[in-house]
Amino acid sequence: MEDYKTWDKLYNEACKVQNSRVISPFIEGGQVAAAILTKKGNIYTGVCLDTASTLGICAERNAIFNMLTNGESKIEKIVCVMSNGNVGTPCGACRELIMQLDKDSKNIQILVNKDEYKTITMNELMPNWWGINRFN
Repeated sequence: MEDYKTWDKLYNEACKVQNSRVISPFIEGGQVAAAILTKKGNIYTGVCLDTASTLGICAERNAIFNMLTNGESKIEKIVCVMSNGNVGTPCGACRELIMQLDKDSKNIQILVNKDEYKTITMNELMPNWWGINRFN
């Protein structure tokens, strides 16, 4: 599959689950959605959940936990769709989890411009990641 088609598929899968909504007086969800493509070729999605007590979760981590629940741990590509439809990068907490998943996490591609299919790698986001030596 050509790369732009893969990015479009990931973007569309994230948009399918993105549904901004009030869940309770304390919880809102779905403003941000994420889709990840694993090394095995599977796609997992997730949405953010924001809570009054800061116990929420980001869309990226939600998608990652879905992947882990299904027995996978190696990511190839990530798309994060913001509430306005633009793509963005994972937050610091998500970046840290992503880097801790695998010694090759530095090679994961993240879509940063949907119109131009511009990507960056986790290594560009975390060039001097503190934990890399633990994989040796």
